[in-house]
Amino acid sequence: MIYDKTVLLPLNVDQAFELITQPARLRRWQAVAARVDLKVGGEYRWTVTPGHHAAGTFTEIEPGKRVVFTWAWEQPEAPADNVSTVAITLEPADGGTTVRFVHEGLPTPEAVAAHSEGWNHYLDRLLAEASTGDAGADEWAAAPADLNELTSADATLAIVQRVLAHVTEADAQTQTPCADFNVSQLLDHLAGSIANIAKALGAEVADDAGKSPEVRIADLAQPTLEAFYRRGLGGAIDMGFAELPATVVASILNLEFLVHAWDFAKALGLEVSVADELTDYVEVLAQNTISEQVRASGSFAPAQEVAETASSLERLVAFTGRTVHA
Repeated sequence: MIYDKTVLLPLNVDQAFELITQPARLRRWQAVAARVDLKVGGEYRWTVTPGHHAAGTFTEIEPGKRVVFTWAWEQPEAPADNVSTVAITLEPADGGTTVRFVHEGLPTPEAVAAHSEGWNHYLDRLLAEASTGDAGADEWAAAPADLNELTSADATLAIVQRVLAHVTEADAQTQTPCADFNVSQLLDHLAGSIANIAKALGAEVADDAGKSPEVRIADLAQPTLEAFYRRGLGGAIDMGFAELPATVVASILNLEFLVHAWDFAKALGLEVSVADELTDYVEVLAQNTISEQVRASGSFAPAQEVAETASSLERLVAFTGRTVHA
């Protein structure tokens, strides 16, 4: 059974090919996180929405013309026979490039219906990205229905990446709400925190400060979260300075992503749009993670008061010691 749809993108074939194959471009319209080894026999893994990961192998690649790959959902509840094939063909056309998506080998009419809904959603976003340069935040990634410490980390990663996409070299010395950090220093802190967790999980990462802020953090976070999903949330993780419950380590990732997204946004004068369900959940994680002992160590300032009209996000950042101005 098959899904088959063609869209016309107002781009040349090379630009269109990059949009459908390069992680930094895929994150703009389809994926929260993406790992891509773009060669025949190379593997990919995309976090399509929080907690939902597609993975497979490239079987055919013609740069600027065609890419074919196997497609399977990674979730434990996915059926054993869920491997199918996606073929994407590009051709020059008046006004740009036609991009034909063919997803075949889907096992049931229900699978066709579900994948059709997904592809239609993301092809609309692809067209918006190609046409305007900004597909916007993906509403499907905003508030996972099955929230846990890892799915919420996927969702909060999407938020900080979107904020960091606006950070430029000119912003490096701009002060953030963290008194000890300007933008550049806070970026180094965030990168270091993710890298430390990656090391504890046994993930191989390399921090490259020469990359753009969004790409730098994305390239650290993707393998870290992939390793965390493989490991799971049971037991404890040796962080070097102490063994912490895996749920606490994952909670730290949530706080790093979401609270620092607010920090960067405030420094740049940007608004952060976060679903209340997600922020409320991360606030619970914060309450379970930030003890008075942790505050006494200097990692967090005392919780600050907020007005009764404060948003869910403002309550969270105030709990972490930030001052929220009216």
